[in-house]
Amino acid sequence: MRTVFWDYDRDVMKMIDQRLLPFDVVVPEYATYQDVAAGIRDMVVRGAPAIGAAAAFGLALAARQSAAADRLTLLRDLEEAGRYLEAARPTAVNLAWGVRRLLRVAADEELETVDEVRVALLAEAQRLADEDVALNRRMGFHGAELIADGDTVLHHCNTGALATVDWGTALGVVFAAHEQGKRVHVLVDETRPRLQGARLTAWELQQRGISFDLIADNAAGHFMRAGEVDLVLVGSDRTAANGDVANKIGTYPLGVLARENGVPFYPVVPTSTIDLDLATGDLIPIEERDDDEVLIVGGQPIAPAGITARNPAFDVTPHRYVTGIVTEAGIVYPPFVKHLRAAVARARAIDWSEEVGADS
Repeated sequence: MRTVFWDYDRDVMKMIDQRLLPFDVVVPEYATYQDVAAGIRDMVVRGAPAIGAAAAFGLALAARQSAAADRLTLLRDLEEAGRYLEAARPTAVNLAWGVRRLLRVAADEELETVDEVRVALLAEAQRLADEDVALNRRMGFHGAELIADGDTVLHHCNTGALATVDWGTALGVVFAAHEQGKRVHVLVDETRPRLQGARLTAWELQQRGISFDLIADNAAGHFMRAGEVDLVLVGSDRTAANGDVANKIGTYPLGVLARENGVPFYPVVPTSTIDLDLATGDLIPIEERDDDEVLIVGGQPIAPAGITARNPAFDVTPHRYVTGIVTEAGIVYPPFVKHLRAAVARARAIDWSEEVGADS
């Protein structure tokens, strides 16, 4: 089952509710783009590639919701829906990327009727989802070159199949190495405050039979200093043109610790998450979420009543701490300003049709 998909029998979009894992697997239906936006905002779905696919299917739903009788009216409705979807979570660039990709299709003047636009949008959303699976597999095997037999990888948050349409980014590298027969062990950061490592990454590794230990986030430095970590792999929700990486809160300390202890630090980044319009990570908007996520765990308060908390969802790791960046177009090394732009160009030139057919 994919994380995000279209149910063609019921003509609705579906997403695995990741808030309930690993204890319950529930797959709710979505028939309106407003509900999809709420699902993104409330983290039913999370992970930049999965959010991008959800937004694309959400815009396909918006086309079906619209009562427009002509293309221009439909385009206005779609632009309004696109703004609504983009506002759900500001940091993950894939959200806007997915919306804008579909809006470009909707604007194609060769589509003469509203029904033709609706059909084309669903087809494009499906194509985007299929490509995500293919490019993540390709990226995973590029990254697997970095893992030697017997290595221990430190991993933060969840970047597996659940963070994408399927397969995964940073965790997809581990899956690829495992598929190649390499013995790999993973130290899994629990990832406060929403515990994506403990709930989701541990569950995915367990499902695949890959060796791992769950650790508290603040234990990562201990294991690096003790020489028990060969490689740090993380994801990225937005990467600036200079190689600064915005990822789940707690990633920046890992980059600093990795540099201090001589451990290679590699974000695994689909080129759709590279924002060449942003010169540095200082320009990336950082989402602050409700303080209850910090103050309450599993429905139980863990702090004195009446206090407040700060809850940034992401931090930015400056490019000086980044050894290299794994993309579907290969592994990119400094200077990132030059080489990321070239990687994006190479990725755009890839014909995914044959690989999509193999992975769909």
